[in-house]
Amino acid sequence: MDKTKELETRSIPQLLWIYALPAVISQIIASVYNIADRIFIGQGVGALAIAGLAITMPVMNVVHAFGSLIGVGSSARMSIVLGRKDIRWAEKILGNSTVFTLILGFLFTTAGYLFMNPILMKFGATVQTVSYAREYMLIVLPGMFLTTVTFNLAGLIRASGYPTKSMFILAGGAVLNIILDPIFIFGFGWGIAGAAWATTISMAVSSLVSVLHFVSPRSFIRFRAHSWKPKGYIFRNITLIGMSPFLMNVAAAGVVAILNAQLLRYGGDLAVGAYGIVNTFAMFLVLLILGVCQGMQPIAGYNYGAGHPLRLREVYFLTMKICVLIGLVGSILACSIPQVLVRAFTSDADLIRIAIPATRFLLVMFPLIGFTITNSNFFQSIDKPWIAILTSLSRQILFLIPFCYILPVLMERLGFDGLTGVWAAGTVSDVAGAALAAVLLYSQRKVFRSDYKPVFRTHTEAGPSEQES
Repeated sequence: MDKTKELETRSIPQLLWIYALPAVISQIIASVYNIADRIFIGQGVGALAIAGLAITMPVMNVVHAFGSLIGVGSSARMSIVLGRKDIRWAEKILGNSTVFTLILGFLFTTAGYLFMNPILMKFGATVQTVSYAREYMLIVLPGMFLTTVTFNLAGLIRASGYPTKSMFILAGGAVLNIILDPIFIFGFGWGIAGAAWATTISMAVSSLVSVLHFVSPRSFIRFRAHSWKPKGYIFRNITLIGMSPFLMNVAAAGVVAILNAQLLRYGGDLAVGAYGIVNTFAMFLVLLILGVCQGMQPIAGYNYGAGHPLRLREVYFLTMKICVLIGLVGSILACSIPQVLVRAFTSDADLIRIAIPATRFLLVMFPLIGFTITNSNFFQSIDKPWIAILTSLSRQILFLIPFCYILPVLMERLGFDGLTGVWAAGTVSDVAGAALAAVLLYSQRKVFRSDYKPVFRTHTEAGPSEQES
């Protein structure tokens, strides 16, 4: 238990630095990989290949959503049981989450091969682009399955006290992919198939390293015979905790489609392009915030399980301050030099003109987004799944969708531009979502009290040493 014992003894600022920095680096490298991958395909294959790759993105986003469901749910649950010093239960989470991943991976891969053409056509493939999309998907489907394995096991490696090793696994896969892309695309002349092979091989290496960690006798949490026996209550716990990031990923895809339709209605193609530019910068800020929250998760979960509410309070408020500060820096840049940020992506005068006010509207309240994301991840970490789900979905589902229909109409009646109403919907939703997150946090304030003790209910199926909270 030496690797996790420090989670209840070392200073919180030191721990958050140790756990958050590797997670932030992993997020940044993954973001760079996504950009580089598109550059290599665009330069080495052509514009139609880029379009074909874009068609596969919704499918990959769905797989990523399920990967988040298992990875976040299992790692948060493991942190809590390790706080309770229950190694056997932690090993059951390891084995059961891997079985869960294998089952979903098999189902996705099989469905992908059986219904590939209808799926691709549903997401917008044409006669010109479907061949590129199909060529890519035929090779990358196993790689997508291996990605979910890697996300799950890397999260468990971080939760069991190896944050730097988790970083090297995730970042190493992205770096290997960047290295292999030009070799396969340009050197071997494989085109878009080369990009697919680079992804699949990279994920295979990352997943193999992840598995070897839990096979090694140096790891105190390992694959054992008892860990593979499926337990319904473990599947349920993983699903409940992981449901928040899963639904957020799924909802994000639907919200983007609705928002794009409104942007087309009130501003045309350039408005959609402006949103894409702003969203790129926003996603970079979100990745930084998520990296810090990933560092918080094992610290908060462990101390919640160990019954240390004051340390739980300290790590929450420190994480919240850092995430709000990241949002504040992004907001100041967006409001003071939006033209500089926009011109980094385009030189088109009309697009710049539309994107500048969009940048200010959509990013001015980013400190509140940092607050909301922190709360959602915190509630995941301490096994409050329904609070986490409501916190994470409120901004997009409860507020952004209705406001992006109401405010443009209202703005036009007041004599303003309807497009301004669409941009303002983002600002208002940020405020409303943060307000609801604050109310939900206040409703759960008891978890920070010095006399608070988590209630753990004995699960008859688990036995006397394995209990369900």
